[in-house]
Amino acid sequence: MRSVLRVGIGALCAAAALSACEGGGSGRPARGADSALARDSARQAAEAAIGDCTAVPKAPDLERYARAVPDSGDAGGLFHGRAEWVAVVNRAGRVCAVVAPPTAPGGAWPGSRAISMAKAFTANAFSTDTLALSTARLYTLTQPGHSLWGVGQPAPFDPACLDPRHEPGICGGAIAFGGGVPLYRGGRIVGGLGVSGDTPCADHEIAKRLRAAFGLIPGKGNAADDIVYAGVDSASVFAHPLCPNTWRDGRRVGEEPKAGG
Repeated sequence: MRSVLRVGIGALCAAAALSACEGGGSGRPARGADSALARDSARQAAEAAIGDCTAVPKAPDLERYARAVPDSGDAGGLFHGRAEWVAVVNRAGRVCAVVAPPTAPGGAWPGSRAISMAKAFTANAFSTDTLALSTARLYTLTQPGHSLWGVGQPAPFDPACLDPRHEPGICGGAIAFGGGVPLYRGGRIVGGLGVSGDTPCADHEIAKRLRAAFGLIPGKGNAADDIVYAGVDSASVFAHPLCPNTWRDGRRVGEEPKAGG
């Protein structure tokens, strides 16, 4: 009997010592419990960030401004910026809103719905608080022989997002031509905006105007990540080709060169 008591007391003492070591003898949870709580808090914060769309424009406002900004000056392109799909994502890359173009004779491009989401995701994904990088500025960098060739491979577009009935979530996508711009509040990036439905050059003009209308421009101004045209502006790794009927800031820039016969 005494030996049994000695074993029982020894086991209790060992358990008490282990608890004191893990909890620091202060009544705090053990390190394992602390780690579990930290992981749970991190998970909840991540889920909240993915779902939080409060810092980016809402769908009704997007629709209203998308109808209005083409009237602020010719955006060029094929449709003068009047057949655009517009999408926004938050900083976590979640699609917060997608707006269809207004009804127009001949309709609009259904494929541009996915492209607008991918442009918004790309502009957000490759921009920081201190570096605004529009999708227009990715063009040359992502061509064969340049430093970002293949950058789109890790972020394919989720085909489930092609279904308009599908809750988009994080759709991904990587687009390296004009139409996507990052969004900022108080010098901090909060998401991205994507426009598609015309030429990439017209898409960029409309995206830039929409961002300015919402006051979500980068700290260095709305021109910080503006489009740079090959053969028109100085040589640059950020150069983008001209498009058919290219306009910038209300002025005609030029025309995409014809292909050789």
